[in-house]
Amino acid sequence: MTESSGGLAGWLFEKLRGGHVAPPRLAVVERVALAPRQSLALVEADGRRLLVATSADGGPAFYPLDQRAAGTAPASAGGSSHRRARVSW
Repeated sequence: MTESSGGLAGWLFEKLRGGHVAPPRLAVVERVALAPRQSLALVEADGRRLLVATSADGGPAFYPLDQRAAGTAPASAGGSSHRRARVSW
């Protein structure tokens, strides 16, 4: 018998539910409060990372952190000023 963090009750519950539980597809990796009603969160969704800025002044802004979602190459150290795409819903 393998031990899990839930002990015997957790193991039994897992066996009754059918065994393997899928890992969550959405997780808040880290959140920082910038001001009383403003925050910045690093979110991982299906293996992709997004920076989410929230404010009481408007809707949230989503900034993809991977090149596939951004659609642009990152700025080079030579001073090239490429801006990443901003996605808002």
